[in-house]
Amino acid sequence: MKKLTPIILFALYVIVFTICAINPYSRTVWWAENLPILIIVATIAVISKYYTFTPLSYILMACLVIFHTIGGHYTFERVPFDLVTNFFGFSRNHYDRMAHFSVGFYAYAIAEFLLFRSLVRSRWVLILFPIFAIFTTAAVYEIFEWQYAVSADPSAGIAVLGSQGDIWDAQKDMLADGLGAIFAMALFWLIYQKPIANIGNAA
Repeated sequence: MKKLTPIILFALYVIVFTICAINPYSRTVWWAENLPILIIVATIAVISKYYTFTPLSYILMACLVIFHTIGGHYTFERVPFDLVTNFFGFSRNHYDRMAHFSVGFYAYAIAEFLLFRSLVRSRWVLILFPIFAIFTTAAVYEIFEWQYAVSADPSAGIAVLGSQGDIWDAQKDMLADGLGAIFAMALFWLIYQKPIANIGNAA
């Protein structure tokens, strides 16, 4: 099952990618949203040749890949998310926040790699480094979105930015990324309490 999980998830991604590549809302936005995901998928594939993550890690990493690919088809603002929006009485489409929250799930894979490869000798480093890595990645991606928005076609730039009129959108996106990382690390700690405890005293 450990080796089968990434194959099944990759097949699922190919199917979703193929469907979402058909007549997207904006081909320009589609490319801008999908290129980072293609890089992520390729990176995971290369790393997997040397290190096989647990099935849960692959599943968690797949969440962003699937969410983001769907968002690239519709643009995040236009993803059919009315059921959630209406249920909670939101004034905007929060599909993008869900996708950002799933970015934080990569903290789990980072921590798993650090733990199983014995790359850290401190529990604090094991728990905090993945969270800090996600926050850093979130900030870098927001800079990318900003630069794309000011340099691309105005309509495409706004679609990729996905702020929906919220002046604090970038900060809230980074918060969603960070909260996802904290959630992932809480899950990681619950599953691997004993191996974490064996690392030794925190530095």
